[in-house]
Amino acid sequence: MRHCIACRHKLPEYGLFTLEGAPASAQNIPDASQVAADEGMDLTLYQCEHCGLVQFACEPVDYYRDVIRAGGFSTTMTELRRNQYQHLIETYHLEGKKFLEVGCGRGEFIKVLTEFPADVSGMEHKADLVEIAGKDGLHVWREFPETAEQIFRNGPYDVFLSFNFLEHQPNPDVMLKAIWNNLAENGMGLVTVPALEYILDHGSYYELIRDHLAYYSFGTLRGLLERNGFQVLEEEMINRDTISMIVKKVSGQGKAVSQKQSAVDLSVLVEGREGVLEDVCSLTEQLEKEGKSLALWGASHQGFTLAATTKLKTAAKYIIDSAPFKQGRFAPASHLPIIGPDDYFSQPVDAVLIVAPGYTDEIAGIIRSRFGPDVDIYCMRTNRVEQL
Repeated sequence: MRHCIACRHKLPEYGLFTLEGAPASAQNIPDASQVAADEGMDLTLYQCEHCGLVQFACEPVDYYRDVIRAGGFSTTMTELRRNQYQHLIETYHLEGKKFLEVGCGRGEFIKVLTEFPADVSGMEHKADLVEIAGKDGLHVWREFPETAEQIFRNGPYDVFLSFNFLEHQPNPDVMLKAIWNNLAENGMGLVTVPALEYILDHGSYYELIRDHLAYYSFGTLRGLLERNGFQVLEEEMINRDTISMIVKKVSGQGKAVSQKQSAVDLSVLVEGREGVLEDVCSLTEQLEKEGKSLALWGASHQGFTLAATTKLKTAAKYIIDSAPFKQGRFAPASHLPIIGPDDYFSQPVDAVLIVAPGYTDEIAGIIRSRFGPDVDIYCMRTNRVEQL
């Protein structure tokens, strides 16, 4: 029996949208010895009729407790975090307060926070990432909020941070209750998640991946936070596709005061998929007629889903990605090889399609400066392919 991960009510019998042949994960990237056994899977979205949350009804990936950020060191993301920290600290007078990032990876974002007057710590479940953070001089330990009653090390904290982590969780209420219990009175938080609104506005079906069990809207995220003892003070869309909320701990953990969420229409995902398929077919056929070769840039969940569900899985030669831990492996489901930017010169292509939303301009600049002006650059803009 399927139940909502956020409010525990029974989910409807029938789903709203099914993504066939999707990657089974975004981080279990097969190597040469594993790729033959790797298979795609069908994923179906449901909407809870009680709280409105759109979600997959499947088991989480086995690494949902871990935070693996390939884009954590990008200039785009670093500057975004810096601006968020400055606003949070200056607006709410949090100088010198104790900050904790719940799920901090190797500490990419708390390292930026050390530029500010704050007492900075992080918890991370993946042991080797904790070790890397420690070698980088950061105060990070191995822990994950498994139970609501759990006592965090060195608490209580004045401010918690959660960056694109909540959408991975099969028990987001438990995580939030644990955080609530480890915050000081009137403690605050900064939470970000990928935005359902962005996916629906643009029909970008390739944003779907099994790793993200939940697809929060402003309303459903606000409701989840309120039910678990937080008042939402600020909310905004950042980096085009991400919801950001600043919250404050309030006494008691009660019911959400937000309005009941209306049913979503996911037909836009069907239309978006048709648009992507059409544009990808046009691009690959054009390049084939011109005798040009194609590569993708972006071994992200978006790139993996696009490669697995379009002609790109046979038309592209490989995927370029700057993350060393992905290089030398194969994209799940499509099995395109993943190479680093330096490897381009030993096997060059004529055109590159950027499939890393949020980093398009940064990557295009790298291609122009390193690969030269003769490489044709394309990108995914919502549900259409554009030439830059």
